Order: sequence, then C-alpha cells, then structure tokens
Amino acid sequence: MRRTLAPFIAVIGALAVLGTSACSSQTAAANDPNAPLTIATMPISDDPTAVNPIEALAALLKKETGRDVKIVDVPDYLAVVEAIRSDHVDFGIMSGFPSALAVSTGEVDAIMAWKGSDDPVSTCVVLNDSPVQKLEDLKGGKVAFADQASSSGYFMPVYMLHEAGLERDRDYDYVFAGGHEGSFAALSQGQADAACTAVMLTKLGAPMFPFADGEWRGVGESPSMPIMGSVLARTSLDDDTRTLLQEKLPIIFGEENKEALGALGASFAGKEMIVDPAPSDYQSFVDIAEVAGVTLAGLK
Repeated sequence: MRRTLAPFIAVIGALAVLGTSACSSQTAAANDPNAPLTIATMPISDDPTAVNPIEALAALLKKETGRDVKIVDVPDYLAVVEAIRSDHVDFGIMSGFPSALAVSTGEVDAIMAWKGSDDPVSTCVVLNDSPVQKLEDLKGGKVAFADQASSSGYFMPVYMLHEAGLERDRDYDYVFAGGHEGSFAALSQGQADAACTAVMLTKLGAPMFPFADGEWRGVGESPSMPIMGSVLARTSLDDDTRTLLQEKLPIIFGEENKEALGALGASFAGKEMIVDPAPSDYQSFVDIAEVAGVTLAGLK
C-alpha cells in the first residue's frame, strides 16, 4: 500500500500563512551575500544544562562564514523539506531517507552528503525485563517509531523487521511517537513493547538516551546506509552562498567539533563528504522505502 505522506499537506497549509510575499522577500534577502543564513531544523535537545547542537552549529556557521545565522524550528523532517522547497529557508540537514524523499521531488538542491559507514544504523530497544529476546518475538506486539520520515527511527527498522519476517500492520502494531524521545517515553510508560531508534543514540546516553545500563537491551540491527545525511538547499540559492556552504561545512563538521555538535556531531562529524551528490546516489533508498509503503521515486 502506498503511503500518501499526508503531513506534506499539513505543512504546506502551515507555511501558506506566511504568504507569497514573505517567501519572495526571504529569497530576495538571502540572495544578498551578506544576508543571514537561514536553516530549518527540528529541536534536538530539551536539556537546559546541555549546549543545544543547533545553537552550536549556528555559532560555528557564523564563525566560519562571517554571516549571521537564523534558526527556523519546524516540527518534523517533512516540514524541513517543505520549508526548503517553499524558499522559506536556505538549507537544512537531513538523514538519508528524508534526503532521498526530498531529492526525488526535483525541488531541492542536494549540495553535499555524508557517506555512510558499514555500521548498522538502527536497533529496537526493549526494557531489560522484557520477554522479547529477538525481533521475531515482536510478532503480535506494538512498536514505537520516531517519525514517519526518519531514517533510523522508521525506514531502517521497518526494513529490519521485514527481513526478520515481520510485516507492518500484519504482524505487529505500531505508533509514530513524534520523535526518538517520544518513542523512548512510549517504551518506558508501557505503551509499546519496543522503541526502534538509532544505534548512535543508544551510545550517547542521557539526555539523548534516557535508559541507564542494565535497564535496556538492543534487539536486532539494521543494515548500514550508503549516505548518512545530506545538506539540502533551496534551488534558488545564489552561487556565492552555495559555494560558501560547500567550503565551510566540511570544516564545521570536522572531528574537532564532534563533541560541541552533540547528536549532529555523533552522526556526521569526521565523516567523508560528497560535493554535489547525484540523484543516483540515493537510489538504494528506494527499495527499502517501498518496504515501508512509501514510493520515493517521482514523489511530488
């Protein structure tokens, strides 16, 4: 069954209130090489004692480019894509599947991408006293996914479960928890038997991963991904700004900034970057996405 991705409709409606003139003025201002850089992002950390990775990214962007940076918070991955498509922001940083989804529309510009590693992307977390010992034990149970456009919190886990012989809707129930944090909450509150998430998050510890050693177990591991994430820009971005981002982002995401960038650093810092990735670089995501009921190719 093909998923229609209804959130795109909701996001379009939400952004429409900004008005056509607002989008036009945004584009005109951002094509000024001295205008602030605008980036769409989802909140990554609510911990008041920790440095927010997005604020750290903004500070590094300002330092390296000499331009002010404006952060535009949006609720989910699809809203990031729509903010870029509608010229409301200059760029956003996305994981593999939402990047492939966005690139398939032909309405965003993939200016850079991070190559994947051979490491597994996702696992399904269960509480330590759970009777679930392997993925097959989730048959008849309920799984909490992060977001329906999340690489590590949906697409890769669904594919992992599929490879274990479990099909969504037929073999297990599921809920979209609104993010990784929500899926962890669903697990801890007994609303799900497992929370499928990024292996990387389980290694970060609090506040990104709320379970202490001895409280949880990982069940199963997904395959790796050829592309871990992308920098997606609006197609109307001026050449000077595009080139500036391509020159400075590899510096910003250098190994020395890994700790400061928190979850962003854990995902991308120090990894090899591809300049101007081709649509064909995302082709391997299509088959996995279709297992999840989403057709990426030609999506408009």
